[in-house]
Amino acid sequence: MTSRFRSSDSSAAVNSRAPRRRTVVKAAAASAVLAAPLAAALPARASTEAPAFLHGVASGDPLPEGILLWTRVTPTSEAIPGSGIGPDTEVSWIVAQDKAFTTIVAKGSTTATAASDHTVKADIRGLEPATDYWFRFSAGGTDSPVARTRTAPAADASVAGLRFGVVSCANWEAGYFSPYRHLAARGDLDAWLHLGDYIYEYKSGEYAARGTVVRPHAPANEILTLADYRTRHGRYKTDPDLQKLHHAAPVVAIWDDHEFADNAWSGGAVNHTEGAEGTWSARQAAAKQAYFEWMPVRPAIAGTTYRRLRFGKLADLSLLDLRSFRSQQASTASGSVDDPDRTITGRAQLDWLKTGLKASDTTWRLVGNSVMISPFSVGSLPADLLKPLAKLLGLPQEGIALNTDQWDGYTDDRRELLAHLRSNAIRNTVFLTGDIHMAWANDVPVDAGTYPLSASAATEFVVTSVTSDNLDDIVKAPEGTVSAVAAPIIRTANRHVHWVDTDRHGYGVLDITGDRAQMDYYVLSHRTDPNATASWVRSYRTRSGTQKVERTYDPV
Repeated sequence: MTSRFRSSDSSAAVNSRAPRRRTVVKAAAASAVLAAPLAAALPARASTEAPAFLHGVASGDPLPEGILLWTRVTPTSEAIPGSGIGPDTEVSWIVAQDKAFTTIVAKGSTTATAASDHTVKADIRGLEPATDYWFRFSAGGTDSPVARTRTAPAADASVAGLRFGVVSCANWEAGYFSPYRHLAARGDLDAWLHLGDYIYEYKSGEYAARGTVVRPHAPANEILTLADYRTRHGRYKTDPDLQKLHHAAPVVAIWDDHEFADNAWSGGAVNHTEGAEGTWSARQAAAKQAYFEWMPVRPAIAGTTYRRLRFGKLADLSLLDLRSFRSQQASTASGSVDDPDRTITGRAQLDWLKTGLKASDTTWRLVGNSVMISPFSVGSLPADLLKPLAKLLGLPQEGIALNTDQWDGYTDDRRELLAHLRSNAIRNTVFLTGDIHMAWANDVPVDAGTYPLSASAATEFVVTSVTSDNLDDIVKAPEGTVSAVAAPIIRTANRHVHWVDTDRHGYGVLDITGDRAQMDYYVLSHRTDPNATASWVRSYRTRSGTQKVERTYDPV
């Protein structure tokens, strides 16, 4: 490949659609209200410390001609995440075709400041499609770790296959992030998808491993302010396994509720007390600002995470934000799940999704979906399992056969979307989902009550949690024992569900060809073991044109 040298400065703005072939920098604005008092409290002095890259580096949102790079520099020892202090620091980056950096294709620099929590983003353009690159940052004579990234295929390219890691729900206090290490070690990922709950907001000890804190997070309090959210993001990015995966492949991420607060909706959250914990609008704004500072994600439509990426002619990926626009979860006070005035997507996002799915000319239409779209009934679960399952799903623990935080609580939006798929003969739509702390392989029926006599409009692969408690953890039973009882009952009551594992932690590997989309499910030996092993447990696929899930007996 011909080397094309690119450089830039921080005056340029990010534009993911711009054809300009140059490096672009985006540093998010931050809150001077928090930063100024902290900075004023310390005497001014010249620092003799060398800057450090304590939080690794990362890349994300691959385009055919570009990639978004990220790091956080610690200019002095006291300039920790969320502190709002620390000197302005020049940070440069370099991108090369090889790990030894002998063939440089892009470089540039910007200034990291306390206003952006000393985080840095560089939106690199002018690259070749479907190509591996290596990059690093430097500041004050210190180099960051070297990382690999990869661009997406050209929009019109015929692509034989794609492979993505798939994860969600990583609770720091509940265990170690071994799934990230195992995905990084594969060496064969085009990218990895994080489907939400990258961080958790709880105070220390409130949500751990069967009630036991494996490792304490920071800050110890429930996170409420911009400084709090920055500190929590910073703690997560010190995890060595998370750093390894960020160093191995680009991430494509969306948020769910715990990047804000449990069961968040547009006007509040179950885990937010208006007034005593400030206003929801201020907390939500702080959470979003910290997220975009600390994640290699481009702010997209309406300043949220809903956006679309394309991977040649093989697949496009529509990424949803199911928290910023949704109505409050249904209850006696807030209305029926069937109320057409209630929404999980918001009108603009649902129209955007429908339009994109209809216009798509790729073989596969993937949807990054933070909460389960398949309908779910608890069936005749015994009381000793119904109550903890209700707790896990956020249901009234007396038992209601539906999960109002997921698409089950917003049935009008779901009906409209599935009817759109059917009426327009839109095939090969695959929802990729997290949130529920269980692994599922589902058809997505138009009418669950008459399925399988009614049609399936799409399919859904749900990945379990990296560490967050699942059903056996809540009842404190040995792993696998609860699933042995619950899974057959769930499947009997939900005939579109081909498989559900309620008990184990792990990750998925999604492999896509022109003929099929296959999810391989992997489970951990134990989430509280920092050296946990991983093993393949099941695989399911949907063959092109079928809109049905079937079991296959070998991983890719």
